Amino acid sequence: MDKTDIKDHKQIGQELELFFTDDIAPGSPFWLPKGMIIFKELEKYIRELTEKAGYLETSTPIMVKNELFKQSGHWEKFGEHNMYNLPIYDEEETNEMGGSPVGTLPNYTLKPMNCPESTILYSFRPRSYRELPLRLAEIGRLHRREKSGEVNGLLRVRQITMDDAHIFATDEQIFDEIYAILDMMMKFYDKFGFKYEFRLATRPEQFAGTVENWNKAEKDLEKALKDKKLKYSLKPQDGAFYGPKIDVHIKDSLGREWQLSTVQLDFHMPEAFKLEYIDKNGQAKRPVMIHRAIFGSFERFIAILTEQYQGGFPAWLAPVQIALLPITDNHNKFAEKVNKELRETGIRSEIDTRSERLQAKIRDAALQKVPFMGIIGDKELETSTVSVRLRDGEDLGSLKVSALVNKLQENIDKKI
Repeated sequence: MDKTDIKDHKQIGQELELFFTDDIAPGSPFWLPKGMIIFKELEKYIRELTEKAGYLETSTPIMVKNELFKQSGHWEKFGEHNMYNLPIYDEEETNEMGGSPVGTLPNYTLKPMNCPESTILYSFRPRSYRELPLRLAEIGRLHRREKSGEVNGLLRVRQITMDDAHIFATDEQIFDEIYAILDMMMKFYDKFGFKYEFRLATRPEQFAGTVENWNKAEKDLEKALKDKKLKYSLKPQDGAFYGPKIDVHIKDSLGREWQLSTVQLDFHMPEAFKLEYIDKNGQAKRPVMIHRAIFGSFERFIAILTEQYQGGFPAWLAPVQIALLPITDNHNKFAEKVNKELRETGIRSEIDTRSERLQAKIRDAALQKVPFMGIIGDKELETSTVSVRLRDGEDLGSLKVSALVNKLQENIDKKI
């Protein structure tokens, strides 16, 4: 496809009724029902991957006292300009003061990242070496104070959904955990047909922790890449302030480069929060913290995916997986029966019962990027079949409903 023919994800989102933005909430998308199907299917997929890999799902509060970010170091790095900070007082305090005093400093923050709260989860009770590695996953909403001129559809937003995970491990477990994360990243991006590159981001000018720990973390990440025989390039001084990272970069349909997945090795935060586990000799030790995200953010990933497919999502992601197209009103009853059977198996099926010519119904289903179309006329009524065609025009012939279900389910299960 010529790049001049590629539609922007915002246009596709409007045309297919997936998502949109409104000035009432700058930088925060509104998800329509069809868009939420895509969102939830991606959530389901990442949960399948993480559950198989031994992650435990958690959830942490959206708003917390900002002393948490002061302890982690995020406040010094981002606090005033990149976070949403709010002066909020408990009922007893406001009653004593007759209302919140003017000019008071903000004491709460809408969380811009999950990692500090993940340390609170870890600290819930004493930990033993037998529990490590402890893999805690969270699909959570974050808020970042992006500049209005930088906000762009789903590519750069103020309300972000992250597929975060934080792994607490011993020093000896670092490599196995990073190998597994790199494997998960490659499996994930291969599924969508993206070409990806690995980048090793090293210590920035302003950093937390010791140079010794940074040097060790950088060497460990580099060794993991070499052990997996993965080509990579350097991103000098582009690590997080608390640790170096391996980033995955992809190119979208317009050739623009985006950083999505990341794995970060962090010795700082366990020290800042005094995290401990008891080793096999009964001694208290610091765990290592590994930060990991596969999508990067749901919003940016869906934007790139929408443009990659130009709205023509594969059947497993498509909001409507098959459109049933009865030729006349006489065929509606059988179409409704087929629709009921399909939906009972979990297939997302819809019927077009408009009094339109068949070609108009086929055209509209194709414009809506529906992957399968089921045509029902006199012949199909007589043989209790459905004539199936793909959105690209390929004719699959007449299928019994059971065969149609199997065909659709095969595509959905294989995610093709």
